[in-house]
Amino acid sequence: MKEESDPLGWYHVILSTYGSWLYGDPRGFRTRRHREHVEGDYKNPPPPGRYAERERRSRESLKCDPIRLPEMLRSVVGAALRDRLQQLGAFVLCISAGGQHVHALAKMPGSKVRLWRGAAKRHAWFVLRERGWEKKLWGKRGKALRVRDRKHQLNVYYYILDHAKEGAWVWKWSKPRSNP
Repeated sequence: MKEESDPLGWYHVILSTYGSWLYGDPRGFRTRRHREHVEGDYKNPPPPGRYAERERRSRESLKCDPIRLPEMLRSVVGAALRDRLQQLGAFVLCISAGGQHVHALAKMPGSKVRLWRGAAKRHAWFVLRERGWEKKLWGKRGKALRVRDRKHQLNVYYYILDHAKEGAWVWKWSKPRSNP
């Protein structure tokens, strides 16, 4: 019996730190699987105070304060995520690690995206723990959006690199130089 290979695809992987995106967030939010229609999004936020009560309840339910990665640890987290994804077989083109979000553009098998994303998150947390980190780190789940075409890929690539302007640690793949 011939085994079908899992085709590789480009994915925009998005990971958030614990408490960085809550229900009722004034920047806009989505309910899981869009079960409820919510006015606004991060580009066009809802009217101020519209979901304040929902945000208050969300904040009260947190087990600890929302996590914001200090600048000195962003490179540690970003490199750990990149390294684990590469060890698993992904080709990571670029990655940014900011205070509350990590974005990566990687080529990997579609059936492995969720598993590899979780393994990379776990690895980064263990690396931070070795450096004395004692708090939670990641929010639940994360996203991996399949890149539709070359234009979409370029948009994601430059979007990730632009996070450097916001203080994120940014890494991009470059072709290894050969020694003459």
